[in-house]
Amino acid sequence: MLHGVTRTPAALFLLAAFGLTPAAAAPVSVTGSTALAVAAVIAPYSTLLSAYEKRAIAGLFDGNARAGMKLTVTAESIICRVGNVDITARNCEMTFDKGKRTLRGREANEINATLTAAGAIAEGAAGSMIQTVTRLSCTLDPNVIKDNSGGGADCSFATDQ
Repeated sequence: MLHGVTRTPAALFLLAAFGLTPAAAAPVSVTGSTALAVAAVIAPYSTLLSAYEKRAIAGLFDGNARAGMKLTVTAESIICRVGNVDITARNCEMTFDKGKRTLRGREANEINATLTAAGAIAEGAAGSMIQTVTRLSCTLDPNVIKDNSGGGADCSFATDQ
């Protein structure tokens, strides 16, 4: 959606007639507690992180900040669908450099809600709300996080808008 205009062929024609184009992907950056939450809900499903790194990120999110090396959570894309007709339907497909993961139910809802809190926007389509995030990259610095200064967690991603 672009300023309340959906991407129908007629809407695209009108946008083009006025010299406007819909945004393909809008960059989003978040820091602090929101960035930590995004990294923490994605990390357990990452095919790129070691078991040690997953435990370290879970520990940070649980409030157990200890000095350590920087941690990075990345995903090529995350597509979440929540049914607005079949209200029990929830799923997220996460694509990493090495493999994919599909989540359903509570786990998918957790990913979807956290991405929404971070600024990702869902668009309606055929009985569902679809949220797409690409090029997710979160960096956590436990040494800064343990100082309780509000820093040490940064995420960026692109979202369709």
